[in-house]
Amino acid sequence: MLRIYAVILDTIRHVRPTIEKIERRDSDLGRQMRRAAASVALNTSEAMYSRLGNKKVRYHSALGSARETLACIETGAALGYVDEPDAEIQSRFNAIIGTLAKLV
Repeated sequence: MLRIYAVILDTIRHVRPTIEKIERRDSDLGRQMRRAAASVALNTSEAMYSRLGNKKVRYHSALGSARETLACIETGAALGYVDEPDAEIQSRFNAIIGTLAKLV
């Protein structure tokens, strides 16, 4: 199993309160963020046990969803729903995105 998978799950746990805050103000954006965050974990997990062609596609999907999850936080901040992502969140997403980009 990839070490980044545990980081992904921990990051989802870490941003869950942010998802909930966004959902209270904008249910559509909150649902989109929740789906994107879940997609990172699900596609990464599926890729770990896929064959070559599907593996790359799944990691690519996970990469896009990771960036989308961060964009939801940034958009929520721009709309005044939550604070800007702090250094720890940025660092977590940079690690996830960087690792997935290498796997693609």
